[in-house]
Amino acid sequence: AEDTFKMMMVEAKVPVAYGERLDLARGVEMEDGRIGAIVMESGRRFAGRVFIDATYEGDLMARAGVSYHAGRESNAAYGETFNGVQTKKAVVHQFDCAIDPYVVAGRPESGLLPGIHEGGPGEEGAGDRRVQAYNFRMCLTNDPANRMPFPKPDNYDPLRYELLLRYLNAGHWTVIQLSTPMPNSKTDTNNCGAFASDNIGMNYDYPDGDYAVRERIFNEHRDYQQGMMWFLANDPRVPEGVRTAMSPWGLPKDEFTDNGGWPHQLYVREARRMISDHVMTQHDCEGRVKAEDAVGLAAYTMDSHNVQRYAKDGRVWNEGDVEVDGFPPYPIAYRSIRPKRAECANLLVPVCLSASHIAFGSIRMEPVFMVLGQSAATAAVMAIDAGTAVQDVDAGRLQERLKQDGQILAWNAASANATE
Repeated sequence: AEDTFKMMMVEAKVPVAYGERLDLARGVEMEDGRIGAIVMESGRRFAGRVFIDATYEGDLMARAGVSYHAGRESNAAYGETFNGVQTKKAVVHQFDCAIDPYVVAGRPESGLLPGIHEGGPGEEGAGDRRVQAYNFRMCLTNDPANRMPFPKPDNYDPLRYELLLRYLNAGHWTVIQLSTPMPNSKTDTNNCGAFASDNIGMNYDYPDGDYAVRERIFNEHRDYQQGMMWFLANDPRVPEGVRTAMSPWGLPKDEFTDNGGWPHQLYVREARRMISDHVMTQHDCEGRVKAEDAVGLAAYTMDSHNVQRYAKDGRVWNEGDVEVDGFPPYPIAYRSIRPKRAECANLLVPVCLSASHIAFGSIRMEPVFMVLGQSAATAAVMAIDAGTAVQDVDAGRLQERLKQDGQILAWNAASANATE
């Protein structure tokens, strides 16, 4: 997949500057509400007439002075029902039985196991700074000729998995059940169950963190997940049936060959989200609001992974999981991928777009980001050609060009079914 993208860049004669990071202290040169240039940590300076922040973190957006939010809004903020604290919705990846949260079972004075916090989850529907959990999307293989064993981190701590052990001993084994088959005896493995690859509650500082903070969080997530996989495959306390189920699996020798078979990228499901003239919300997802300036369609469940793990009534609970579907594809507003005029006139933000937490949970699919990336680039060209601010790009003309290029901006279920 990486080779395919690189080939596309070569074919399109697009120069790519690899290994560069925005200088977070002096990286954005602003003048009269416009970005003139951006400066990298290396000292390289890139000038331009329109900029696109297509990152998961939105550092350029933030350093340009654009308003944003990180964490969950309250339901009251936009009149939603699935935002904020959601103890009643976390049923899919919830503990299905009572599991003791204490280091020494039954003894609160021994302290809580790692990853569990004191106090309740907060008021139902209230906002907070908590962020839905991150993990690594693992590629596993059961081909013995291509399989490597799971590595054991240098700072491996078995206590980190005591809660998982108790859950396994209670008869619940789901950790790698969400493994989508891929070609060549491989998988795309995601989080599944109450205790799995999602490192719940350990990423709150990531969205606004500097590079050192993010590196620490990245390393902690890697050590946690590699340690969990090693634990499942090797710890003699793990039920024999689980170790037997794990025994065919390992990391592929021919994937991520410069990183020990482990993915380079942390799955940043959500970080900063811009606040612009149109905030995509639950109402857009469910069709009560319909953006007329559509620049793409979203088509996924309103989905949030868990954001916290806490102790209450002598047992452990997860909170934050929301999975609400039952609505057709819906339009994403052009106003939601460009800032307010007063904040920046030449920036487009197709990934950290203007959306509430729960709407972003539906929009945040990679194919949608690709669609919005194309739409942002098209709008950038139109702004440059006309010598205007991105806010002055005519939505109708933009839509016509996008449709000429094959974009689908309105959903027609009848024609879609006929095509299928």
